[in-house]
Amino acid sequence: MRFKRGGSAVQIAWANNAFLQVIEYIAVFCCGMVGGSATVRRGYDITAIIIASWLTALGGGIIRDVMLGVPPVGVNDKGLVLTALASGIAVAFIYPEVDELRWSMLTLDALAMALFAVEGTAKALTLGSSGMTAAFMGMFTALGGGLIRDTLINKVPMIIADKHWYFVPAAVGCVCTVGICRMTQHGIIGIQAEMALELVTVALVVTLRLLSVKFDIAVPGAITRSHVYLPGEDHRR
Repeated sequence: MRFKRGGSAVQIAWANNAFLQVIEYIAVFCCGMVGGSATVRRGYDITAIIIASWLTALGGGIIRDVMLGVPPVGVNDKGLVLTALASGIAVAFIYPEVDELRWSMLTLDALAMALFAVEGTAKALTLGSSGMTAAFMGMFTALGGGLIRDTLINKVPMIIADKHWYFVPAAVGCVCTVGICRMTQHGIIGIQAEMALELVTVALVVTLRLLSVKFDIAVPGAITRSHVYLPGEDHRR
């Protein structure tokens, strides 16, 4: 179903989708904790921790909403903003315990990425975007916050530095969400089935991410060559 851009029509349509709202709040809190923890490890104060949590949690959504031409949730939605700020405050108090739980933090990061990929893609489709545009918006939502966080704390962005599957699972989640939403729009599956499949998609994205770290599965780089021949050079040597 398509909705008009801007105004109350979009807000009403989005507010009525309780499932997507729950996904959004969980993702914001998880992502905020990951962002705050990264700032704690760099030795910054509580103000920086809270700001980093807010930008990590809602930065991708701000990018998405600006590109879609709707009010950014990162500054417009009081509930989400307070959730992001609360995640930063929580990390400031419990960071010693959080920092020791490496796999828990990896899981939280993977869960946030998966939830944002599904939520961002679904929201773009709800606002009338094409499937390809929605997939890109989902990618911005899933990865944009981390990119802003790492740039803010002067760190090589994880999307570049991490050779394990990071971008790939997010892309898989966005493409799967487009397919699921299209099946719902064409009456192939119902709303309940759509919700179930979206949860399966979240689980798939998290699984792909964690398996790549567990078994050290890296994305291949450029093809290795023993010699690069310049123009005019005799390749028979």
